[in-house]
Amino acid sequence: MADQDLIDFGIWRRMDGAITDEEAKQKALEASQGAIAELSEEGIEVEWVRTDVLEDPDGDTDRAYCHYRAPSEEVIKEHSERAGLPVTELTRMDDQLDQEHLEQL
Repeated sequence: MADQDLIDFGIWRRMDGAITDEEAKQKALEASQGAIAELSEEGIEVEWVRTDVLEDPDGDTDRAYCHYRAPSEEVIKEHSERAGLPVTELTRMDDQLDQEHLEQL
């Protein structure tokens, strides 16, 4: 794997169909991991950190918020295209707050 500086990205994905059932979640995860493997074979590092699946209160669409690490926005977009996953909004992450930060106060 290449020694690339990885940047944290947050991706909002508005899904066309329901992703809250287990089969849909598994299918999306497999597609993502397959795209990561393809890019890795090409020497491009992408790391999936986590995904939060959010149910739309209106029931129209479901959304997912994904945290990935990659060397650039272009790589994130390429990964998403290969995985067949939409990118509704892509942002570079600035900082993360968690329990550790709270304990330091």
